[in-house]
Amino acid sequence: MLFYLATAGAYRLVLGLAPAVPPSVGLCATLLAVSALFLALEDRSLPSLGLRPGAAWARDFALGAAGGCGIILLSALLAYAAGGFHLVRGAGAGALAPGAAFYFLPAFSEELAFRGYLFQRVEWGLGTLGALLLLSVLFSIAHFSNPGMAGPTAVFAAVNIFLAGVVLGLAYLGTRSLALPFGLHLGWNWCQGSLLGFGVSGTEAVGCFAPVPHARAAWLTGGAFGLEGGLACTLVCLLACYILRRHCPVRDPKSPFSKQ
Repeated sequence: MLFYLATAGAYRLVLGLAPAVPPSVGLCATLLAVSALFLALEDRSLPSLGLRPGAAWARDFALGAAGGCGIILLSALLAYAAGGFHLVRGAGAGALAPGAAFYFLPAFSEELAFRGYLFQRVEWGLGTLGALLLLSVLFSIAHFSNPGMAGPTAVFAAVNIFLAGVVLGLAYLGTRSLALPFGLHLGWNWCQGSLLGFGVSGTEAVGCFAPVPHARAAWLTGGAFGLEGGLACTLVCLLACYILRRHCPVRDPKSPFSKQ
């Protein structure tokens, strides 16, 4: 809790002192700074959060990005097969690169907030399962105020974002690095918004394609909330949890007070 309070206070300070700084940049910088401060109090450094740039980090990030795209594409395929929508041409390929840049910092910031310092400290206190479940619940709650959180869609959206938190948490626990979950998160958002043109957590997106919904229940495809608010995504997230648990086993945690 102290970590979040410190981050919220520092973020408001940054926006007050530098109002011209884009919010996504300010939040990312704040999370890095507050994480570094808390780590310094424990005689640790930022790399201990799973931020160790190199070939292995880049490989895991690329694998995660492909996996995130795969989750969304499979969710879209299931929703399409159920008659939920069809795609038409949207903004074209020109939406892809700007979309990647747009989703990059928000995805990184959320991984710092929910799979970074706080995850490690909660794991040390409550155990691995406790940290995975608690941070996934908080991850879902953080999206409750998003547009489109209403009716049956809200239920599926809350469940799916919780499951996404579990997927991202398992990706971190299996590698003890933020590279794989960061890649998953970015690939998920980019594919859903910039490629397919669905909303991303209730926020409208301009994509290479544009979905045209059919007369089906919104809980199937997620409606305006995006694919992550529908049953199709629920099924795929459960599959992703199974695959990660089976093929990316949890690595034992290190003491948060060990120098790394």
